Amino acid sequence: MLGEPVRAVVPDGVALVLRTSGSSTGVGRPVALSAQALLASADATHRRLSGPGRWVLNLPPVHVAGVQVLVRSVRAGLEPVVVPPGPFEPEVLATTLRAAPMDAPLYLSLVPTQLHRVLAAGGAALAALARCSAVLLGGAAASATDLARARAAGVPVVTTYGMTETSGGCVYDGLPLEGVRVRIRDDRVLLGGPTLAECYLDDGPQPFERDADGRWFLTSDAGEMSPDGRLTVLGRVDDVIISGGVKVHPAHVERLLQPVVGEVIVVGVPDPEWGSSLTAVVTRPCSLRELRDAVGHGPDAPRAVVVVDALPTRGPGKPDRRAALTLATAALGDQDASTSPA
Repeated sequence: MLGEPVRAVVPDGVALVLRTSGSSTGVGRPVALSAQALLASADATHRRLSGPGRWVLNLPPVHVAGVQVLVRSVRAGLEPVVVPPGPFEPEVLATTLRAAPMDAPLYLSLVPTQLHRVLAAGGAALAALARCSAVLLGGAAASATDLARARAAGVPVVTTYGMTETSGGCVYDGLPLEGVRVRIRDDRVLLGGPTLAECYLDDGPQPFERDADGRWFLTSDAGEMSPDGRLTVLGRVDDVIISGGVKVHPAHVERLLQPVVGEVIVVGVPDPEWGSSLTAVVTRPCSLRELRDAVGHGPDAPRAVVVVDALPTRGPGKPDRRAALTLATAALGDQDASTSPA
């Protein structure tokens, strides 16, 4: 594990300690994972896909998504294909994929920002993704527009939901992997099954509990289950913005805005009238009217838009909401920020 040392004795049976990205709090937590949990996740993934295959290491192995590429590779008995280090470049990924052996199903993990950039590059970069048997997409909410474009181009995208505390993705395309349990309590997502971490190795709260069905991890995500057992994640519980007395899930607003602006982070800038002024931080110039039209002019409609060169991220491509809020708060004090009084 990289970073500060943990303040606890590591329990027996722990094979790996990984620190969470801390995308909302700014401070990650050390998570203790057993070999059994990591392998259960890898095996369940292979059973959901086309069996063991050759994995492409595109994400850093200091985070759980990258670690799982290595674990799955060990489980499959096949050496992973490694993308050269450095900033993500669609052309470099495409070159790596074209050179990859096709002696087994070829699997790749991406974060939504990377998929968006491949789609923007198009051409050979996009065609190379179609060589994969599955492209796992996780770490943040994916744009419905990007998903549709990728699938139309023949890219076998599989959306994943999970976290370090569940040994990586444990719900694929809304359906839990074999052995994984999902429960909704007071709108909060609870996850159970053999992929759960042992504990956090710090002095913070331990959101694990046990009942007759086994152990559960109380996530920080809000969600809902459809009648056919499909999970929809609405966003983080602690990300909810209260603007004008109305609770707004920023991830929901981001999904509505992505077809218009692509990459976006929605934050609540402190405001004396609204409590929090819903603000869209984007990388592409656009008018506030465009954004409000996309959302529908209701309580979810942004009241300001701030354009930045690049969205701040933390960990493997996750949006850094704290940094985005800092940028938006500073920008709204300038004349260049577009705002709306209503």
